[in-house]
Amino acid sequence: MEKRGAPPPRGPVLHIVVVGFHHKKGCQVEFSYPPLMPGEGHDSHGLPEEWKYLPFLALPDGAHNYQEDTVFFHLPPRCGDQTTVYGVSCYRQIEAKALKVRQADITRETVQKSVCVLSQLPLYGLLQAKLQLITHAYFEEKDFSQISILKELYDHMNSSLGGTSLEGSQVYLGLSPRDLVLHFRHKVLILFKLILLEKKVLFYISPVNRLVGALMTVLSLFPGMIEHGLTDCSHYRPRKSISEDAVLQEITPRLDDSVSAADTSNTNLGMGKGGRKMAGNHSLGGQNTNVPFSQSEKICNGAQSSNGTVQHLKVPSRTSPESSESEWETLDPSILEESNMKEGVRENAASEQAENLPSECRSSETLPITVQPQANTGHAVLVPGLVSGLEEDQYGMPLAIFTKGYLCLPYMALQQHHLLSDVTVRGFVAGATNILFRQQKHLSDAIVEIEDAHVQIHDPELRKILNPTTADLRFADYLVKHVTENRDDVFLDGTGWEGGDEWIRAQFSAYLHALLAAVLQPDNEKTLSDFGTPFVVAWKNTHNYRVWNSNKHPALAEVNSSHPFQGQYSVSDVKLRLSHSVQNSERGKKIGNVMVSTSRNVVQTGKAVGQSVGGAFTSAKSAMSSWFSTFTQSTQSLGD
Repeated sequence: MEKRGAPPPRGPVLHIVVVGFHHKKGCQVEFSYPPLMPGEGHDSHGLPEEWKYLPFLALPDGAHNYQEDTVFFHLPPRCGDQTTVYGVSCYRQIEAKALKVRQADITRETVQKSVCVLSQLPLYGLLQAKLQLITHAYFEEKDFSQISILKELYDHMNSSLGGTSLEGSQVYLGLSPRDLVLHFRHKVLILFKLILLEKKVLFYISPVNRLVGALMTVLSLFPGMIEHGLTDCSHYRPRKSISEDAVLQEITPRLDDSVSAADTSNTNLGMGKGGRKMAGNHSLGGQNTNVPFSQSEKICNGAQSSNGTVQHLKVPSRTSPESSESEWETLDPSILEESNMKEGVRENAASEQAENLPSECRSSETLPITVQPQANTGHAVLVPGLVSGLEEDQYGMPLAIFTKGYLCLPYMALQQHHLLSDVTVRGFVAGATNILFRQQKHLSDAIVEIEDAHVQIHDPELRKILNPTTADLRFADYLVKHVTENRDDVFLDGTGWEGGDEWIRAQFSAYLHALLAAVLQPDNEKTLSDFGTPFVVAWKNTHNYRVWNSNKHPALAEVNSSHPFQGQYSVSDVKLRLSHSVQNSERGKKIGNVMVSTSRNVVQTGKAVGQSVGGAFTSAKSAMSSWFSTFTQSTQSLGD
């Protein structure tokens, strides 16, 4: 029986939106069904404050360079359920002269539009497949006033996806770890660890479909992340007015003048005194949280705040009957005592101090919660995490990485650039196609150049932390070999088990489970050294580890608590280390270039004589000796 005052039931698709490019006004919403702004028509250009960047996300920067493109993007929540809104947009352009009906405001030779779906379910590939067909049909009409097909799309998607479960291969449709391993090879593990450390990671390439595909494929390697780990990944506060977005020339870091909530995590991640972030909360499985988020404190009918001021978090008016902690994504219960304090008072110092106390020094309210192992029925048994707010399996997956101000933005518009330096954002995994993002290197810890499969890590200390161990290199080599061996099998096409997409995800799942089981063991220094002692130390300081460690997971007792590729050092490991060093060090790249130059000269002259060839060999000898001395030192340290 439906509760009085509850919103009418609806499917997973919230809106179908058409965004077009106007020659004077720029990107704007031209159609929305149901209307984005209640009480307005389908053709209203109005936008809710939380979704002010929607036009720039749906119609990406530089889209005019491509005939068509696809965008995955995330929007902040508008309603009390506090979950991310997942957007998929299909862009196309058509010559204006080909239109049957040409509106008066079409003055350019081409018309650029995007049709996008705003969904409550992260079914990126499935939504894309359906949306591409409808977008093609919509453009084939050559009359953009024919909107009936869009309304039919809304009804069809809600009826067909209404009972869709977030389990199974359809969640990963279009995301290929096999292609990712073929392209990045052993660097895939470095990307995996970067995100585990909650660093600021920026992916860069154009067009957008290659960008979002690579980024979301990396996230699919984390167990349960796509299905249940992104519900809190887009809690950010837009700028107060569009006029501020226009001043993008001053792309210097600007601190926002207010913070939404007290920070209760991550003072050890190099964030400094300004490392505060949002405490956006949510709950799955039908639980309704009443914790408002910044301007999302409005009611679900889209009512706007009369002023643009920031509204601070308030204590919920109703607590969960199971546990009051379920409504708070924090390890610090002292925040509950701030209900009677004046709104806006900052208590960061106290909450950070409580956050960093050892678990045995905290009150009984924060003792680890035991998650009982579930019977293996073929389907994952999920329970709402009392601390993370995410739906977790018996191992505590997905990890609470994308929570408390750590954002996942598969595509970032230039208008969102300020988020990279926002004090309420403690980190991000974001994608960009505009070169301005890549040039601002000080705003990120790592830049992933997808075209060249290059991972640029700026901090030397972070590079040392992420330097793969011998066991890690074996693991990566194992993946690469199995993928490349089946590469030319036309009958498999990535669908086979060994070397296929699901197989690769299973390997990363086993790797992560082994790491989690290893940290629980006493006297585990030797075991953890296979994962990289500096890495494990850094990871234990992250928010996602502290949340996971606040619970007990007896199911991990059945997991082998050692690195999947532990073992004695051998000659083959020397070859692996040599190959890794040649491919990644600057000296190694010089050796490769010199060898290419030498080979070219030998072929051209027919004999290894002459000044150019002699010079090439001398250069090769010099580079090799310099590099080999460095390599010898690294292998000696490994042996120790």
